[in-house]
This record gives sequence, structure tokens and C-alpha cells, in this order.
Amino acid sequence: MKRVRINAGTVGLVFKNGDYQRVVTQGVYWFFGKKIVKYSLSEAMERAPVALEILERDEELTAMWHQIDVLDTELVVVYKNDQYSQVLTAGRYVFWKGMVDYRFTRVDLSKIYITEAIEKSLFAKYDLAKHVRTFDVAATEKAVMLVDDVYVKTLTGGTYRFWKNATSIKMIHADLRQLQLEVAGQELLTKDKAAIRINFYAQYKVTDIEKALLGNKNYEKQLYVAMQLALRAFIGTHTLDELLENKSQIANAVFEDTKTAANKLGVTVLYCGIRDVILTGEMKDIMNQVLVAQKRAQANVITRREETASTRSLLNTAKLMEDNQMLFKLKEMEYVEKIAEKIGEITVSGNGSMVQQLTDLFAVSK
Repeated sequence: MKRVRINAGTVGLVFKNGDYQRVVTQGVYWFFGKKIVKYSLSEAMERAPVALEILERDEELTAMWHQIDVLDTELVVVYKNDQYSQVLTAGRYVFWKGMVDYRFTRVDLSKIYITEAIEKSLFAKYDLAKHVRTFDVAATEKAVMLVDDVYVKTLTGGTYRFWKNATSIKMIHADLRQLQLEVAGQELLTKDKAAIRINFYAQYKVTDIEKALLGNKNYEKQLYVAMQLALRAFIGTHTLDELLENKSQIANAVFEDTKTAANKLGVTVLYCGIRDVILTGEMKDIMNQVLVAQKRAQANVITRREETASTRSLLNTAKLMEDNQMLFKLKEMEYVEKIAEKIGEITVSGNGSMVQQLTDLFAVSK
């Protein structure tokens, strides 16, 4: 005979020769040849001593527990006293009644949308997070959602969660901000066969995300090619001089030519511009020679113009001195003065005018 005490908050399952007999609650019991298995009412029955199908035959026992059956396509979120406890996967579970207030939320994993009332904070729990797919869409983006490669809807900025199962979910993102496309290092031939290199850029925005992402593949590359072809077409119909004189026309022409193509791609071109027009090595040398020749010609014209003006001034001065003897004398004295500045010492006699002697002296010296 064995004395067994069942304390408050526990139950005991009585077995004889391995067969279940009955359940006992709080109290003192005497048993002979029997085995008592005790369980805490605050914990789940993690491992039953016999098959649950055997224990289920006792209606008194089954009235004392919650029996949760979880299918392969389900999850059950367990709350103890309104606090998250655990996630149950496929299987059969037993939780005792009486001590703890349990609450169970059943999840259908065969669908992708999370419609169950589960707090967002719980998705940070690993036991639950491993069954969830999370997608982030930035505030400056939109994304198209594909379920089994079929378009479903367009999502704006935010965090989106879906149950993890065999269904495929894809998110394709597009930046809604103003973007810049560089068409750099394009080597082109002008109408007069001059080789030039152009660095071109365009600013654009994605305005129709479904058309850009679903109706076209690599819309950025297609926009690049459209601008490249428009650039080649315009350059090939103008000479080098025309292009250098009207560089702004290149950007305007490319802008007009690519607007329609851009709309078909779901984007809007906002602005086009030329960063650089670079001449190749030989062409650069030729243009430098042309520039030097032009500047020399301009310098010669200016020199000739100045010489003509100087000659005309001398002629006018000569005519004035021919008509005015006093002016002639003053000019002669100015001439003598300039020569005298360059001579260290001059000896003259006292006979006659000193100016006349200097004049005669310089005239003889000359």
C-alpha cells in the first residue's frame, strides 16, 4: 500500500500494469500495485504516458483539458493569460484547464494573406517569423505584386507580410523619384564625316509602374537605346560646324524624339542635356590649326587697319606742315629734341641759330 498526495494545481493519472485507470485531483490517496503520473495544471501535457486515444475515453479527464489538433496546413498561436506563449505546428496537443487561461488563434497556411488577429509585434518572434514572408517597399517606391507569376496589385510604401507556403510571391520595385540616365562616350560621325564623342544625359521619372515593369523588360535599357538612336540620327544629319554652333538643338531634338518612346515604356522624360562634345585626336589637331589660322587672320586685319590709320594720320600731318611754315618748324624742333635725347654731348659754334646748326648737323649726320 502506498500513500500519494496530489497537491493543489496538479492532477494524477492512475495506471495499473500499464493500463490507464482514472484521474485523481487534489487530495491524499492510498494505492496498492498502481502507478501515479503527476502533471502540473499550469503546463501543457508534453508527453502522454499512453496514446491520447486511450485517455480520451475518460470523459472526466477530457473535460479537464483543451485538446488542440493542428493540421499540416495550419498553425495555432497559443496565448497564456493573454500573453503570447508559443506556436503549434502540425500535431496533437493537450493543455490543462483550471490554472491558466488559454487562448488559441488558428492560422490557415494554405492562403497567403494574414487575416487573423495577430499583433504586429509578435511577427518578431522567431517561432512565428519563420512561417512568414516579409517584403519592404520604400516610401519612394512602388512595387507590383506577382502571385504564382500573375499580377495581383500594386503596393505603395510599407511593410507587407504573407504566410509562407508553396505559393510563389514576388515583388518588383520601381523608384518613383526623379532619375538620371547617362549616355556617355558616344562616338558618332557628323554629316561631313567628322568623328566626335558626346556625353549626354536625361532626367526622367517612372509614371506608369505597371507598364514599366510588366509591359516592358528592362525599361531603363530600352530608354537608353532610344536616346542613343535619336542622338545618332540627329548628329548624322548635321555638319560639325552646325553642331558646335547649336549644341542646344541636340538636346531638344533628342527630347522630342524620345518622348513617345518613353511614354510607351511607362516613363516621362523631363529634361535632356549635353555634358560634353569631345573631338577625337586628329580632328582636335585640325580644329586647333583652323582656330590658330583664324586668329592670325584676325590679327593681320587689325594690324593692317592700324597701319592704314597711322599712314593716313601722317599724310594729314604732312599736308598741314606744307601749308603752315610755323608748324613745320615746331615739328622740326620736336624731331631735333628726340634725336638729342640719345646723344651724350654736342659742340656748336656761336655763329648762326643754334637750332639751325643742330638741324644741319643731324641732317649731315644722316
